[in-house]
Amino acid sequence: MARICVDGFNIGLRKTTGIGAYGRNLLSALEGMGHETQVLYGPQSKPSKRPLFNEIGLIDAREIREGALDRVTGVFSGRLGRTARAVEPSDDVIWPARGGGRPRARAYWTASRLFTTAQRNFAGQRRTTRLRFAAHPTVGGPDVVHWTTPLPLHATGRANVLTIHDLIPLRLPHVTLDNKRAFFRLCRDAARRADAIAVVSDATRVDVVRLLGVPEDKLVTTWQSVEVPARLRDRTDADVSAELTSAFDLGWKDYWLHWGAIEPKKNLGRVVEAYLTSGSTRPLVVVGGKGWLDEDETALMHAHRSRGKAQRKRIRVFDHLPFSLLVSLIRGARGTVFPSIYEGFGLPVLESMLLDTPVITSNVASLPEVAGDAAIMVDPYDPAAISRAIRDLDADDALADDLVARGRVQAAKFSPAAHRARLQDLYARVL
Repeated sequence: MARICVDGFNIGLRKTTGIGAYGRNLLSALEGMGHETQVLYGPQSKPSKRPLFNEIGLIDAREIREGALDRVTGVFSGRLGRTARAVEPSDDVIWPARGGGRPRARAYWTASRLFTTAQRNFAGQRRTTRLRFAAHPTVGGPDVVHWTTPLPLHATGRANVLTIHDLIPLRLPHVTLDNKRAFFRLCRDAARRADAIAVVSDATRVDVVRLLGVPEDKLVTTWQSVEVPARLRDRTDADVSAELTSAFDLGWKDYWLHWGAIEPKKNLGRVVEAYLTSGSTRPLVVVGGKGWLDEDETALMHAHRSRGKAQRKRIRVFDHLPFSLLVSLIRGARGTVFPSIYEGFGLPVLESMLLDTPVITSNVASLPEVAGDAAIMVDPYDPAAISRAIRDLDADDALADDLVARGRVQAAKFSPAAHRARLQDLYARVL
């Protein structure tokens, strides 16, 4: 058994992100492998002599402004390094359930403004911040620190493992607002420093080798896994159907579903165009908060919905939903329409197959790896092809049943047990 610390950079965000979900799933997998799990936070609050306030600081909703002294201290921390101190969990502080609750970990480590100051130092000085772990009477320091995304941090005296999800800012620079040169420098530096690198698909593996120059033997393709809680997975179809009717006025297997942050790579604009021209009378449900560069993606949708109540009922839009309701929406959909332009993995495809919902997705990037032969594959740039797929699935119950059956088989390839086996190969390189 090893002590493995996962960064909480995305886990600690108030709104759930794909990488935040990845971090929580990683903690669950590590626990299932018998390792002791820990999480590293970088809260705004300063350390306190009272353990209670150190734990509160990890999830405090209060915004604390950074002062001039904090910025000066942050500059020196880039040169001198930072020290993380242990915070032992208690039953006194109630963690926010909407964010997933308290992560499954034996201990937490904290260093005030760790991530923000490290990012600033790297941007201004191109300096990676070294991280130490203070001694603690009951909490042992980690054997491995697993960074779930490239960060300008390096844990000294222990193994560093990195996950790279995608290099989309470099492959599709028109779909993100990142500073592409800064993104490249950060990813290349983090990859060079890492002792081993997990990539979530073979498509990402190819990109990392070609664009960052990382040796093949440093990479392990782990793919991803999803665990849906039994209390949601084992609900009867009748119960879910009743919930969909009362909460959304939607019929069982009688609507289309698209979800994810509204940004160009999710291809929502073409999804709406394809849906409107498909002739389907089943409504389209869109779940996704505003991301970036979303104006073109949502223009047709908003124009259609502005025409009246009937059009608003045809396309239903939700900014954010609790995970339990999203699971119900996935289970009850006629099909998930997810023809993304590019994905490092594409969790909606796996989640849909796992929950017995047919999938229409793209024939590019990692999506064929995830979908296998269990989805209708389309050219994401061709609205007519997406529209034909919707029409085919709309009219053919046998096709829907076949995709559900194939989806169950394909989803099993990404089971928690399979994911743990791939992670075992990754950690065997550093333990």
